[in-house]
Amino acid sequence: MYQDRNDAGRQLAHALRRAQLTDPIVLGLPRGGVPVANEVARALGAPLDVWVSRKIGAPGHEELGVGAVSEGGEVVLEPALLDAVGVDEGSLSAVIGAKRAEVETRAARFRDGRPPPRVAGRTVIVVDDGVANGVTARAALRSLRRAGATRVVLAVPVGSREGLAACAQFADEVICPYVPLQLSSVGGHYADFEQTSDDEVLSILATARQRLRGPVAERSAPR
Repeated sequence: MYQDRNDAGRQLAHALRRAQLTDPIVLGLPRGGVPVANEVARALGAPLDVWVSRKIGAPGHEELGVGAVSEGGEVVLEPALLDAVGVDEGSLSAVIGAKRAEVETRAARFRDGRPPPRVAGRTVIVVDDGVANGVTARAALRSLRRAGATRVVLAVPVGSREGLAACAQFADEVICPYVPLQLSSVGGHYADFEQTSDDEVLSILATARQRLRGPVAERSAPR
């Protein structure tokens, strides 16, 4: 379906051009969502930044995402998955606390001292490289809504029907050009799905700021 994340971003940008978007800001979910978001921001002439959201793994089953934590401390949990692995919300308190600290650390690293983007009163496009169950995207969407975004749009190149439907509860609009009948994995719809590094994210953000002839920080509010 897609050659790589850059190709996916260009195709996603084409789909987004049909949406009614007023002065949007594009936020990529690190790390894999940032190259996709960069192409979207470039096509729309919009500023680019990140919004960090991290998966919560079930104790003893860390590969299973039973929830996510996003900037602003927003937490989304999957009750059905928690029940399936025999974990209650209370037993996750330490894990959630550690993830909140991780989110803050990674957001500070990616912004390199810049304040978070000002989203209050704005149209925000949240971009990832795909949606499986969508729990990390949902945490980001909820936190942006709480931060005062006027309109929140989730844009992904590929996603599962179930994951997109779950995300639609927290977004004003969900845009996804390709929704397979059954999604076995997001990476299976890319010819090249190599992991994006922190350094690549930093380089993309720096280039995006230069592209707009001014740092994203100038469009941001103080902490």
